[in-house]
Amino acid sequence: MIADRMIEQGTFTTQGGRTAVEVRIPWYRALPGSCIAGASLTVDGVSAPEDSLRWTMNNRTFSFEELVEETAEWWFPLDSAVLSGDLSLADDGAEHEVRVDLKLYIPYIITDHGVLHIEEHDTKTMKVAQR
Repeated sequence: MIADRMIEQGTFTTQGGRTAVEVRIPWYRALPGSCIAGASLTVDGVSAPEDSLRWTMNNRTFSFEELVEETAEWWFPLDSAVLSGDLSLADDGAEHEVRVDLKLYIPYIITDHGVLHIEEHDTKTMKVAQR
């Protein structure tokens, strides 16, 4: 729905073989963690291994398996979450193509096929942010 603003420009970081980027919710209402069904992080065509992906929101870090039951933490439209994964970059100073694919459930919209499931994608070209 608002996928072109999903990746926060200037938030791409790397440290010790892990790469991260801040992500904004591509929906107009807050969602509990249990509605975040999955994500992928790809840099220059190389995807972070699925088992290395972590989701950080409200200063708490989760695997996607842990998010399945998470109803206490909510992702709000004005807050960024951090998606990170094991990816080493060949050149920290170059521009990189960063892609995030995100899967969400919208629990209050029921269709003929069950709860609405959306998949959003965003790609940005950016350099690693300086700390």
